[in-house]
Amino acid sequence: MVEGLLESTRDGVAWLTLNRPERLNALAPEIVDRLVQVLQQLPADPEIGAVVLTGAGRAFCSGGDVKAMADPPAPRDAALEEMARALRARMEVSRLLHELPLPTLAMVRGPAVGAGFSLALACDLRIGGESARLGTAFARVGYSGDYGGSYFLPRLVGSAKARELYFTGELLDAAQAQALGLLNRVVPDAALESETQALAARLAAGPRLAFSYMKRNLNAAEGASLPELLDLEAWNHTRCGQTEEHREAVRAFAEKRAPVYRRR
Repeated sequence: MVEGLLESTRDGVAWLTLNRPERLNALAPEIVDRLVQVLQQLPADPEIGAVVLTGAGRAFCSGGDVKAMADPPAPRDAALEEMARALRARMEVSRLLHELPLPTLAMVRGPAVGAGFSLALACDLRIGGESARLGTAFARVGYSGDYGGSYFLPRLVGSAKARELYFTGELLDAAQAQALGLLNRVVPDAALESETQALAARLAAGPRLAFSYMKRNLNAAEGASLPELLDLEAWNHTRCGQTEEHREAVRAFAEKRAPVYRRR
C-alpha cells in the first residue's frame, strides 16, 4: 500500500482508487509504481476476476502533476535518458491494464485527461458518469503524450479523429465520448459506482479462462492478419472446449440455470 492509492476487493472485483482528490488524482511516481506492482500480482489471485480503476472525489485522473512540472531541474543529456527509462517503466501500467487476463474497467467521474485519459483507454471497458470529461490535454502543457494514448485512441476513434483530439486538446463531455465509443456506458453520477460494481461483479463471476482467451484474440487482432487471427481463434477455442469451465457452462445451459464455476 502507498499513500495516494486505495486497494479493496468486493465480490471478486479488485478496486484500485487513485486517492489524491485535492489534486484531482494527479499521478505521482510512487502511485504508478504501486499500480504496476499490483497489476502484476492480480492474475495469481484466485479470488479476483475483474479490476476497476477509478479516482476518489470529483475526478478520475488529471494526468501528470502540472504543479510539479512548473519548476523542474535542468536535465543533462544523461539525465534525459534516465528520465525516459523511468517513465517507460511506469508506463507498463497501460500495457498491464490492456493485457491482463482479466476484464479491466475504468470508472470515470469528472476529468480523465492527459495520462489519466490514456489509462482509461488502456482498460477494456469505460463506464462514465454524466460529469465525465475526457481529453488528451497534452498540447495544453507542451507535451506529446504518454501512457499509450497514441496507441489506443486511433484504434477506438480512427486516425483522423485521434489526431484532432491530440492537436486541439479538446475535452469531450460524457455524451460526446459515448458517441465516439470512448465510453461504453454513461449513467448518472449517483449510480456510477453501483452500476460499475454490478457489471464488474458479473464479469468476475463469468468464465475467466474464456475471457482471458477472448482478450488474447482481441489484442492480437490489433496487429495480426486475418489468417493469423483465424489460427489463434482456432487454437484458443479448442483449448476452451477442453476445460471444466466449458463443461459447466454447457451443463448449466441445458439445465436452464446459472453456471457455477470452480476457481483454482
